[in-house]
Amino acid sequence: MVLRPASSEHHSDLLEAFEETWPEVSRAMPWINPDLPFDTQIDDFLAETERMGKAGLLHHWVMVRPWDGALLGLIGFDRVTRSNRAVWNLGYWVRSSEQQHGLARRAIDATLGWLGEGEATSVELKVDPHNPAGKSTVMRTVRDWSGERCVDGDSAITVAGIRTPHECHLVTIGPGLGPE
Repeated sequence: MVLRPASSEHHSDLLEAFEETWPEVSRAMPWINPDLPFDTQIDDFLAETERMGKAGLLHHWVMVRPWDGALLGLIGFDRVTRSNRAVWNLGYWVRSSEQQHGLARRAIDATLGWLGEGEATSVELKVDPHNPAGKSTVMRTVRDWSGERCVDGDSAITVAGIRTPHECHLVTIGPGLGPE
């Protein structure tokens, strides 16, 4: 797997992957409105990603299989935090046909390592406690990155019109920090 900056050139592949994984993708992308066309929502998301990425206010990458260019998922950081202790929020999604292969773990470790190259900072990871796969991935990240549970950052997130409580966990990243 390789990570490439998400951009408008990934529109068609992202649309196909979202449609394959609907409705599960809505857990990772709560901004998706199921009553509106995916096509325009993905256009808007990628335009904002490019614009805000150039300003350093968010960072998103597509996960790509190198030998055939297939889009496997999406990972990124934004500044939508709830804990008042973190600067960044990390979100990720892996298309259903590619889950259970360690892609999320490898992408999370790579992006946390990248973001932490410059300075120490805190990152939130949110998870629906009723999503066993997501909970396992987040707990592995918290363990490997010496993170902690942050109840102050717990919040309800609207997913497909339903408010769902999410747990907040924090990891501190920076030079010399992270998995062995």
